[in-house]
Parts: sequence; structure tokens; C-alpha cells
Amino acid sequence: MNFSSQWFDRKRQVALSMGVLCLLSIITQAEVWRVGYYPGWEQASMPASNIDFTTLTHVIHFSVVPNSDGTLDSSANSISTANSSDLVLQAHAAGRKVLICVGGGGTESLFQGATSPANLPVFISNLTNFMATRGYDGVDIDWEPLPSSDAQQYTNMVIGLRSALNAFSQHELLTAAAGAYPPYGDSPTAEYVMYAAFQNQFDQINIMTYDMSGPWEGWVTWFNSPIYDGGYRFPSNGNLVPSVDGAVTNFLTNGVAPAKLGIGIAFYGYLWTGGSGTSSICITQPRQSWTNAPTATAIRYSTIMTDYYQSNLYHWDTNAQSAYLSITNANPTNNTFISYDDQRTCQAKVSYARNHGLGGVMIWELAQDHQSGQSSPLMQALKQALATPGLTSIQFSNQNINLSFPSLPLGSYRVQWTSDMTLDAWNTLVVTNVSGPGGMLQIADPNFSSQSIRFYRVKTPP
Repeated sequence: MNFSSQWFDRKRQVALSMGVLCLLSIITQAEVWRVGYYPGWEQASMPASNIDFTTLTHVIHFSVVPNSDGTLDSSANSISTANSSDLVLQAHAAGRKVLICVGGGGTESLFQGATSPANLPVFISNLTNFMATRGYDGVDIDWEPLPSSDAQQYTNMVIGLRSALNAFSQHELLTAAAGAYPPYGDSPTAEYVMYAAFQNQFDQINIMTYDMSGPWEGWVTWFNSPIYDGGYRFPSNGNLVPSVDGAVTNFLTNGVAPAKLGIGIAFYGYLWTGGSGTSSICITQPRQSWTNAPTATAIRYSTIMTDYYQSNLYHWDTNAQSAYLSITNANPTNNTFISYDDQRTCQAKVSYARNHGLGGVMIWELAQDHQSGQSSPLMQALKQALATPGLTSIQFSNQNINLSFPSLPLGSYRVQWTSDMTLDAWNTLVVTNVSGPGGMLQIADPNFSSQSIRFYRVKTPP
């Protein structure tokens, strides 16, 4: 827990016959990890010195690629010696851990070769040697896609790698980037059961809760990284659309501990355009069907803001808890729907992680929020979220005490009081849940005069 406190001396504000009332406000907020992926190819335009290490707890350097013979390719994603040195020195100077990622999208066949019985020992040795030589604090595994047919080789790799990392004199981290849902056509639970079986091998399992929609057969326009499905089902098959909550629920119900899990925050979105269909001639909204498929193109958050964003085009979908832009043009073939994580989404995901007792949040990827010489608005939103609820202000109004503190979208807060801090026996004044965008909350206590001393605290879950 993080604690912030401030004393308030009632002698200067209120006088009661019972004497002096002292007030202490305490804020307790659930600590969550904040992991940011940082691709080597981004370092030329965003040096490691530009990373906001004060907001992050871990940085993952993306990535070395496995070769089928168990060797490593560090050039594919620009993980040069100089880039490794720059990141490791900057992160360690800030007191932060930095891991090397192995893998990435489309590396399944390479992992299959590298983790074959003949190659697995040399692959693990090469990976741990690379980690140690370059000064990293652990290894992140990104085997994509990961169908159930690969489960045994994946398991052997994880167990072998954890054993090799345990041989180091200090604890070296082992984390995984996990798919939010199984690959198309795979078993609906195999992935989750697999992670549950060896979850204790990992320090973190970060769910890639993004890329959750596309112009695929039987689909509709949907969000890149929605927190909730809102109860909406595909018209084609009646299944619920994907969401952060749906993915997390699948992991939890299949036995993965919430404290092992992180959810993904996307510093990018998808631009949908073109197509024609049953609900409109061209795409402008979520939940639209089509007969001729539109295109969906990944686009950086910084580009969304500089090239497309206008306040009159912005929409917030309450059911999905997700932001989007709806752009209608004179030529309807240029109509556009852009789904993305904005500042409110980032803060709502921090609340979601806290509310469900999850380990943390994970960002793909840091440079997509960055513009040279300008602030990084999504990182700033995360920083603000992590500071809430912050210090509580206390004001006296007639016979009431009014407590005020900043809140987050989707935030849940328990306001408690006690008259004796030594007993650690707290009484709940109110539990309040934020349904809107957050902001200053004010809670009134009409019964403060019943004790000569009263202490307050505001807690986030768990």
C-alpha cells in the first residue's frame, strides 16, 4: 500500500464543548505494476532518456527473435549493444527493472524449433546469457500465436527457463505476454488452464487485451481494447464480443490468481474505413455489419491526435467503456471509425485493475504516445491515475465534515473512520463507485461530533 497523510487541527476551525477534535486523513491505494514495452526500433526517435520512469515500474525491451536452432537474432528489432546499454543504464539509474523480450507476433514456428528437445537447452542458455551479459533483470516471453498444440513445448520452456533463472544469485524476473483469447478454432479454455498450471513460474502474466477486433468474416465493427462487452453479441453466432473483462474472467475462472495478471493498455488504435453493408454504406460507428468488408489499419495514438482528432468527432461508449471517433465525409467512401484508448480509458483500466485485485497494467508501446518536444498525454493520465485518490481535504460545514478527494473513471472508494488508530478498527462511512469520468468527490460525515477525535481514510480495492 501507498500511504499519504495530513493532520488537520480543529482548534483553528471548530470549537465544541467536548474539547479539541483532531482529524487525520489517510489515503491507501492499491499498488499495481506498470509495465511498458519499448521496441528497439523506436530508440532512434525516442531515446531511453525520454521514458517517464517515474510512472513505470518495469520496462520490457522488445525484442530478440528466436531462431529455429536455438540461437537468437538481436538485429531484427534493433536490439543492438548500444541500445541495450542505453536503456539498462537509464532504467537502473531511475531504480526500475528492465527485461529483454524474446519473440513477438508470428514467431510460433521459430519457437517450435528453438524449444524442440534437441535445441531447448542451448536456447535457454543463449537467452539467459544474453540477459546477463547485457545487464537485464529478467526475460519476457512473447510466443505468438500460442495454440494448445504448442502447450507442452511452451511448458517445457517456461519450467526450464525458470530453473535457469533461479541459478542466479539474485531473483531474475520471468514474465509472459499472454493472448487475451485462444487462437481461432482452438480449445476455448486450454490456454487459461495451461497458465493456471504453472502460474507460479511467472512473476507476471500480462494479457494482451488489444487487437480484439478486425474486419473478419462474421464480425462487426468493434473496439480495439474495450473494457466491457456491454452484453453485445455477434449477430452471426450469438457469442459475446471480446473485452478486457471477458478475457480476465476467463483467466480467473480457470484458476489463475488475480495478482499474477496485468491487463493491456493500447497506445494505438484502429482506423476503419471503406466497406459497404447492411447497417450503413460506410463505416462510422461500432457494432456495424457489412457485406463488403472494410479495412482496419493500426494507427499510433500520437497520429490519431494530430491528424484526426476533433472534439466534435469524439464519442465515449459507456457500455464498452471505450473511446472512438466517428468521421462522416461528403464522399461516404471516406467515412471513418477510429477506436483507441484515450486518457479516460487509461485511467479506467487502472481502476479496473485495482477493483479486481489484479497485479497491474501493461502498455504496448511507449513510443506511440510520444511526440518530440511535447508531453505524452497517455503517460500523464496514468501518472494522475496512480496518484489518486491523493490527499483528502476536510472542511467543516455546520454540523458536518465534508471530505473531498480526486477520483478516477470506474473508481471504487471506501471511506472509513476510527476514533483510535492503535486498535486498527475502522468503521465504513460510505462505499462509492464512480460511473462517470471521475473528478472531485465529496463525502459528508454528519456524525463527527460524537467523538473527541476522529481519523479518516480513503481506500481503493482490494
